[in-house]
Amino acid sequence: MKRVGIYVRVSTDGQSVANQQRELEAVAQRHGWEVVGIFSDHGVSGTNEQRPALTKLLHAVARKDVDVVAAWSVDRLGRSLQQLLAFLEELKAKGVDLYLHQQGVDTSTPAGKALFQMLGVFAEFERSLIVERVNAGLRRARAQGKCLGRPRVGLDVEAKIRRELGKGRGIKATARKVGVGVGTVQRVKLVNAG
Repeated sequence: MKRVGIYVRVSTDGQSVANQQRELEAVAQRHGWEVVGIFSDHGVSGTNEQRPALTKLLHAVARKDVDVVAAWSVDRLGRSLQQLLAFLEELKAKGVDLYLHQQGVDTSTPAGKALFQMLGVFAEFERSLIVERVNAGLRRARAQGKCLGRPRVGLDVEAKIRRELGKGRGIKATARKVGVGVGTVQRVKLVNAG
């Protein structure tokens, strides 16, 4: 018997998740699924990144406590394509199926699996576009002579770091003593070693 986690959400406190929950519990019963949790976000917008019940559901997915996630509609899961694709990737990575009542999507069926795979292709395409835009932006900034990364510390600070390292002090202790980050001490140490 498959274990299902039901996710329900309404945007305002005046609304109720009762209809979504009742319908999804009926679907679970028809499919012979065992409902192992109702994850309910009340008064939380789909654009809000902080959705406690959805976070708990994702923890259940990560622990493999559910085999299927059921939701009323795709817009209950997220409003942006990026949010939705991240959620779908998490499910796919754990081998968890998705049932969306309003859209008639059930990834445990061949048609649903095909849809899941197509969404994965779009997610990969979107990631590639983002990487290309970031790299183009970095190339443009370098061509314009802009310095990238954190600002460098002054020569006096570098000298203090070298002195402390020369005394045999460790990287973390040196960072604390001089009042800089560990990464700064590591960079100075590497420059000296090279």
